[in-house]
Amino acid sequence: MNKSDRRKEGWQYILANLKDRRAIFPPAFTDEMVPRADIEKILEAANWAPTHKLTQPWRFVVMRGESRKALATSLLAYYDQHTPSGQKLEKKRKKILANPLKASAIIAICLHVDQQNAIPEWEELAATACAVQNLWLAASALGIGGYWSSPAAASDLGAFLNLKDNERCLGLFYLGFYHPSKSEPNRSPWQEKVKWME
Repeated sequence: MNKSDRRKEGWQYILANLKDRRAIFPPAFTDEMVPRADIEKILEAANWAPTHKLTQPWRFVVMRGESRKALATSLLAYYDQHTPSGQKLEKKRKKILANPLKASAIIAICLHVDQQNAIPEWEELAATACAVQNLWLAASALGIGGYWSSPAAASDLGAFLNLKDNERCLGLFYLGFYHPSKSEPNRSPWQEKVKWME
């Protein structure tokens, strides 16, 4: 296979993986546990995200086993504390408790900001989002479903996750094997979002 063929094959594989990626929600997960080795592969992929001046601001906390229950309890406590009595929904409370236990693992997506560097925070947020995209694509390539949840409670998880003062949680990434669906890719044409300047 020559270089041109390899490039074409690589491009086709990458585009297919991009199109296959989906948000797979916890109710669709099976009981099969995602092996730690697969989670480590996913995290390695995340670590190769682009980053200005190699600050590598992403941080991850992986929760499996009993820690998922502790997370569910923490999320529910936040909901109960910040939701007016008349607006609390039992259905919502049950969902908050159930989702972490349906996932094989939950990865807290965290941002580490170094006050000594001059990189704008938005760039560090963008780099962390790129790391999550890598993570998501790697999970998809391994046949593992994923979903990036950004509940209001995420900003309150610092103590639970044992984060440093210059770190904060941006959301939770739920992982699990799932039963494939027949959903088709759904995007408007890229040409509608591009202007060319010659």
